Amino acid sequence: MRLFAAIDVPPVIRSALTRLQSDLRVGRLVAPENLHVTLAFLDDQSLQTAEILNETLAGISASCFDLRVAGLDVFDRAAPRLVCASVEPSEDLTALRNKVRSAARAAEIDLRRERFRPHVTLARFPRSMPRPDLDKLGAFLEAHGDFRLDPVRIERFGLYRSILGPDGPVYDLLADYPLD
Repeated sequence: MRLFAAIDVPPVIRSALTRLQSDLRVGRLVAPENLHVTLAFLDDQSLQTAEILNETLAGISASCFDLRVAGLDVFDRAAPRLVCASVEPSEDLTALRNKVRSAARAAEIDLRRERFRPHVTLARFPRSMPRPDLDKLGAFLEAHGDFRLDPVRIERFGLYRSILGPDGPVYDLLADYPLD
């Protein structure tokens, strides 16, 4: 099973991001029900490892916190792979992410070392974008670069399975974990 731990974006954020996506005229849009903030990508795992991971994630004690979405960004500016809404890092969000990664390591899952750039992916792009699409992306970023939402309280996170399909991934919530 292809797994990841994430924060499902609350409905108020989902609605705002879906409206924002309607102005994006390039790339493959992420389905509204798939909008999330990834805490850890866990790759392909066996059922047994997923069960151990579930137990370790259920034991996490972390505080509720406010999630702040502010600004837009692209990954790999020279050859954009995706455009996203940026999430302002906070001490509580980073602490949760670190606890999730520790839980994954306790379940003997190898994780890539990577800098934490909290975000919500809005659209993905092909490996090579034609100039007109790059121009559309630039116009979108210029028009909405100062995008900002009011903070929203986060009270849970989840373990998800990602099923890849021809029309994009489908995400299944396998377990849900409350925050303190």
